Amino acid sequence: MTKKPDFETVALVLQGGGALGSYQAGVVEGLVAADIEPDWLAGISIGAINTALIAGNPPATRVQRLREFWETICQPAMFAAPLQSLEQFVHGMPEARSALSALGAWRAMVEGQRDFFVTRGLTPWLGGKQGITEASFYDTSQLRGTLERFVDFDRINAGPTRVSVGAVNVRTGNFELFDNTTGSARKAMRAEHFMASGALPPGFPAVEIDGEYYWDGGLVSNTPLALVLNAMPRRDTLVFQVDLWRAHGTLPDNVYDAEERRKDITYSSRTRAVTDMLARTQHLRRLLREVLEHVPAKVQLSDRWCREAKELASTRQYNVIHLIYQDKAWEGLAKDYEFSITTMREHWASGLNDIRHTLEHPEWLQRPPADVEFVTHDYHRLRQAKSSP
Repeated sequence: MTKKPDFETVALVLQGGGALGSYQAGVVEGLVAADIEPDWLAGISIGAINTALIAGNPPATRVQRLREFWETICQPAMFAAPLQSLEQFVHGMPEARSALSALGAWRAMVEGQRDFFVTRGLTPWLGGKQGITEASFYDTSQLRGTLERFVDFDRINAGPTRVSVGAVNVRTGNFELFDNTTGSARKAMRAEHFMASGALPPGFPAVEIDGEYYWDGGLVSNTPLALVLNAMPRRDTLVFQVDLWRAHGTLPDNVYDAEERRKDITYSSRTRAVTDMLARTQHLRRLLREVLEHVPAKVQLSDRWCREAKELASTRQYNVIHLIYQDKAWEGLAKDYEFSITTMREHWASGLNDIRHTLEHPEWLQRPPADVEFVTHDYHRLRQAKSSP
């Protein structure tokens, strides 16, 4: 058993990425096995869907329910998948595996996925007015029943875990946070809030909540890391940041690879750049606190600038552990909508493997030294550094 982290807040932050989301489920399995229970879950898109499954089930059944959900939605919507055994046979043969993966993605496009989304056929392609909840290539109404089957929303609304998911108001273009502890969704979160966070247009339709319509939060920000690290009041925080897209990559040499690279850049939300910015911000807060120690208490109370600086100053400590999905050799631009069972299980195994290697460094879960306010850790980054000449 891993020693429990000594932080006021332990957060799990889940990025969007469609079919890649089973990687996050593997990470969750490893956290459950290590008896690490986050008290704040924040997600976008498929990360929001996984957030519902995690918060809506107790640790004892959490992994089982995650597995049941993913095993369900990774079946084709119309006909049983006949190629699973063949996919296993060509394991280790990248070109053949890539071809079968492309076939799985094609089936998702033309059929949909069981209890998740189904195609609307030719209607969207014909144009004309269909209405805001019909203006999409796929119908996701089945997802509501699937979530209600696998998620206890009463548990989410009662706590004890804080839950935050992000969506975009279609009318205003503003990012909207749905949170079970504050705002309009306080103690009132339901399937629609999580569906809204994953309603990526034009594939999926907008979701109506209290008279407003919402799309996928990834249109504005695919990673809710800043939300957690800028939260007030500030608290010593450990964050497991689970990303499905890598900002760093290779130069593409054809249009298909170029489209894949575009997705990587767009949806990674430049996690490390954001992390660096937040680290710098926290350093400045610490600097303010240290400088104020040299200002007489009377001046701190009477001077407007000192009072404002005191509100901004902070000596809180933050520890961010990155877990970033590493692409497989056979994957391509369809990796976020290739939902075959075999691929899902491989993603899951990758997440479980990465968190296990991460937890082999128990010192990463501890507070930084007293004079350090912000640290980051990444198993893959460490491994690459060791392998470099």
